[in-house]
Amino acid sequence: METTKKTTAKKKLMDDNQIISKYMDYVLEKNEEPKNVFSFCKEHKIEEKDFYTFFGSIDAMKQEIWVKFFENAVETISKEEAFETYTDKNKLLTLYFTLFELLTLNRSFILFNLKDNKEGLKNLKNLKLFRNHFKDFIVTIINNNETIVSDKVTKITKPVFSEGAWIQFLFLLKFWMDDTSKGFEKTDVLIEKSVNTVVDLLDTKPLESLFDLGKFLWKEKKN
Repeated sequence: METTKKTTAKKKLMDDNQIISKYMDYVLEKNEEPKNVFSFCKEHKIEEKDFYTFFGSIDAMKQEIWVKFFENAVETISKEEAFETYTDKNKLLTLYFTLFELLTLNRSFILFNLKDNKEGLKNLKNLKLFRNHFKDFIVTIINNNETIVSDKVTKITKPVFSEGAWIQFLFLLKFWMDDTSKGFEKTDVLIEKSVNTVVDLLDTKPLESLFDLGKFLWKEKKN
């Protein structure tokens, strides 16, 4: 009877994080994408139905990986008790520094995912769901600031501001991917300067920040 129980015991379902971890290891070790779900699951002894419990396809999983990056960043931020009292600038700075810290922990995968897999601009489709979460978070920051909502968003709507912040993030991401400075310190400098600029776009005096950002970028281009 005991033997029967062991053989008929239900196999534990592999969770989504385990599947993602195996996928990330796969592409970094082989420097290529799995050809299909079947071959990926077979190599890692994953039941194909377990994979489809969480992801509809390899592409869907790649999008979900980016969502998890963002969710982990927000979870980390939410543990800071004082976060809700931060200024808009400091909220954005906290988001970016936390997010890029997490991305740096996975830099090899990010570079493969966005740069080294020969898909060019098609790589940005991996950020589709991430983009939605990012923009929703930016709108939340605006909504929590009554001054901005009442006095400034009449001139620059929330969708326009969140889209601007998204373009800013892509700009920072590209810079970080190409950054070879120690500890990515140049990316840190750019984050501070660009956040000053994007927050000032809700103000009436953005020229000083734009000039400061322009000087930094011109210096980097010359170097």
